[in-house]
Amino acid sequence: MAERNFNQPIVGVGVMIMKDGKVLLGLRRGAHGAGEYAFPGGHLELGESYAACASREIEEECGVQVKNLRFQFTSNSMRFAPRHYIHIGMIADWAAGEPVNREPNKCGGWIWCDPNAPPQPLFIFAAQAFESLKSGQVCIDQDGLWAFLGEC
Repeated sequence: MAERNFNQPIVGVGVMIMKDGKVLLGLRRGAHGAGEYAFPGGHLELGESYAACASREIEEECGVQVKNLRFQFTSNSMRFAPRHYIHIGMIADWAAGEPVNREPNKCGGWIWCDPNAPPQPLFIFAAQAFESLKSGQVCIDQDGLWAFLGEC
């Protein structure tokens, strides 16, 4: 992994994978948000599209196949200062495979859960994804100010 420059924003991509009315969550380890539940995802690489990043991270972290990958929301967060994160939330439908914990140093394991009663605590971007799913809002700025598309 390339060394991160905290003098500029870091772009992350997370994916809410839906299967039979449930979503896939993993327990974070070893980074900010350790002990919190999150969706598969990671940092966008130079020259990579959001969809390519999402697909790569899903394969690296849990090995399931997805279809119908689409944009959900974006978040501009200073919660982890001095890191400044731009988070791109995506949604996808499960296509095949059972989740395997391919990065046990980063994840405590994967579970399918009810999106109306997810396990707690949730990583901030997972909590925002659930809020976006319920409200239809697609943009959050500075960890609390939601705006509809066009106002972000």
